[in-house]
Amino acid sequence: MRFFVVDAFTDQAFAGNSAGVVLLDEPADPTWMQAVAAEMKHAETAFVVTNSDGPKSLRWFTPAVEVALCGHATVAVTHVLGGEQTYTTKSGELRARADGDWVELDFPSDPPTPTDDDLSEILPGVEIEYVGRGVENLFAVLPDAETVKKLEPDLAKLKTTWTGRLLVTAKGDDYVSRFFAPGVGIDEDPVTGSAHCILSPYWSEKLQKKELTGHQISARGGVVRTRQDGDRVHLAGQAVTIVSGELHV
Repeated sequence: MRFFVVDAFTDQAFAGNSAGVVLLDEPADPTWMQAVAAEMKHAETAFVVTNSDGPKSLRWFTPAVEVALCGHATVAVTHVLGGEQTYTTKSGELRARADGDWVELDFPSDPPTPTDDDLSEILPGVEIEYVGRGVENLFAVLPDAETVKKLEPDLAKLKTTWTGRLLVTAKGDDYVSRFFAPGVGIDEDPVTGSAHCILSPYWSEKLQKKELTGHQISARGGVVRTRQDGDRVHLAGQAVTIVSGELHV
């Protein structure tokens, strides 16, 4: 089986978010896929069945669990396969297109719903302007980009909440963000494509702009371009292949 490591949402090696990509001839056992993902230790490893002219089955695993949606690993898969692709996933049918140095994804929009979740113990001493929920993530808006950059959440307390996943954001040139997910085995995700399905509708409404550029200001950092289109979000990012080889088990 062909295997790749791709840095997504970046045009530089060793930046953005790394993903494993495994090309399958037929569907694989989920226990085996989880073991491969745990061995590779990337935020997500994507498994795609390539022997079909129609939509390709695509699944994503962190080192600990399977997830329903992953943007950066989908960028990585499409970067490897090239051209226009349609995937069948746990989040429905997804479309992607590799065009030059960029990959564009067509994902479902996930506008946040306001909630009364108390994040004061997770973000001690931090002013929080808004708290909401997406389909799987807690969502918090902070006063400014510097607050987001310096943030040190209590990950142990975050892990015990709802899904153990928190997206924080503030206004930047358009917006900045960081994403913490100890509940699925990832203390901080370097760049999170699916998170921008929440960020895009929120900031598009706030800024009255359909096209935005989001900067995820983790240590590795990355850039995601978004275009809000009704109940869909078009996410675009670049990618760099770091490793290619074969799995022998």
